[in-house]
Amino acid sequence: MLYQAYQTQSNLTSPLRLIAQHHSAMLWLRNTEGSVHRKVSAALEVFSRLRLTHSRPDYGIAAVRVAGVDVSVTEEKVLALPFGTLLRFRKAGRARQPKVLLIAPLSGHFATLLRETAKTLLQDHDVYITDWHNARDVSLRHGAFGLEDYIDYMIRYTEAIGPGVHLVAVCQPCVAALAAVAIMGEDDHPAQPRSLTLMAGPVDCRVNPTGVNQLATSKPIEWFAQNLISHVPLPHAGHMRRVYPGFIQLAAFMSMNLERHKQQFQNLYQHLVEGDEEKANVIRWFYDEYLAVNDLPAEFYLETVEKVFQTYDLAAGTLTWRGRLVNPAAIRRTWLLTVEGERDDICAVGQTVAAQDLCSGIRPYMKNHYIQTGVGHYGVFSGKRWNAQIYPRVREHIHSANG
Repeated sequence: MLYQAYQTQSNLTSPLRLIAQHHSAMLWLRNTEGSVHRKVSAALEVFSRLRLTHSRPDYGIAAVRVAGVDVSVTEEKVLALPFGTLLRFRKAGRARQPKVLLIAPLSGHFATLLRETAKTLLQDHDVYITDWHNARDVSLRHGAFGLEDYIDYMIRYTEAIGPGVHLVAVCQPCVAALAAVAIMGEDDHPAQPRSLTLMAGPVDCRVNPTGVNQLATSKPIEWFAQNLISHVPLPHAGHMRRVYPGFIQLAAFMSMNLERHKQQFQNLYQHLVEGDEEKANVIRWFYDEYLAVNDLPAEFYLETVEKVFQTYDLAAGTLTWRGRLVNPAAIRRTWLLTVEGERDDICAVGQTVAAQDLCSGIRPYMKNHYIQTGVGHYGVFSGKRWNAQIYPRVREHIHSANG
């Protein structure tokens, strides 16, 4: 009923926002600075943007600067599966570079959240990304999708790229990425990665618990299943699929900083009235991404909450995959780098570096850890410090492992 109520509300208000968007554009053509037309146009645009979208935004990586030269980039689908596509950012006419699979979170947002991460990596690498699909658009005939299936996808994507790949996992998928590499290492898989970089991920949430961790352990898993899971309504392709709706997660995130979001929309109005398009565009671009929500398969969400945040299966040595115990100590040929942010209030310092002890089979010279001072969670993989201080260490780690 929750999703149906949301869908009904969305259907009723969508025409109003389209009308507001149309009239905002019409009035903008007739406005002058400080005029009533400009103020009304600005107000209508702000209203039209107060809505959620459910389609992945464009990555918008048309070119990347390599050695002082702009190189064109095209997107290429390498392997399309029901719940996600392995996407490659192919650079025109470049020599062979280390292959990197950027593993994006399967969360309330799309993989485009890592747009800047991918663009930075593209300077020196051949970059692929896990482009997760919106579960509400996946037909029931494709079955369920849980944590084990996620690990399956990691292995299949790595196989599709081929031997010599380097994995870079950001936040939530660090557990699944480490599990996939452990399985491939134990099997002496020919495509096992040369390196694994884990960035701000919940490998062991028993360490230095955050507010997010405390929320996950505040109620039994049955509460999450009963109160946060809904069925996808018509007319979506995934009709009747059980999902954790992206709009619920977004509402939780926004409530944590509600005054800041209100101020940003007030700022957008003011910038539009003043004709400051550059500042207005910064806010527009942020919320175009932030308000694009992605529904999660219910099985994956609930298993992640339970096994990662409540019972800590990987860190406790009890995580299984297809009946097999996942053993990180079986990793011997894959280099390991863990990265944490000093001010991270989602995955606190200590939670990601825990992977270093779990991977006891990796020789010391193949393991590195880095803490970036002065950054929170998102600063680990985006922003000035990511580009200037963290990325050079990731690049060095990858190129060292590449031999």
